[in-house]
Amino acid sequence: MQKLSAHIETAAAEYRQETGKDELAPLWSAEYFQDCGVMDDYPGLSLIEFHALVQKALTLNAEREEKRARLEQDKHKRAVKK
Repeated sequence: MQKLSAHIETAAAEYRQETGKDELAPLWSAEYFQDCGVMDDYPGLSLIEFHALVQKALTLNAEREEKRARLEQDKHKRAVKK
């Protein structure tokens, strides 16, 4: 049995890789929930809760990427000014 956090991170990574989007499609999360064993491993977890957790992971990952990009831009700007 895989940890719930691993299911969530894997789902978020796969969704982002397949679609390039940060907004999780309900149909995609439902298919993943059923086909990848989340429903079997965590029978007490609802699809709605799983969807919310994966969406949260997608949002956090997008925010981290934006922050990294801003830091890289700032670093580049400082290097050019010197």
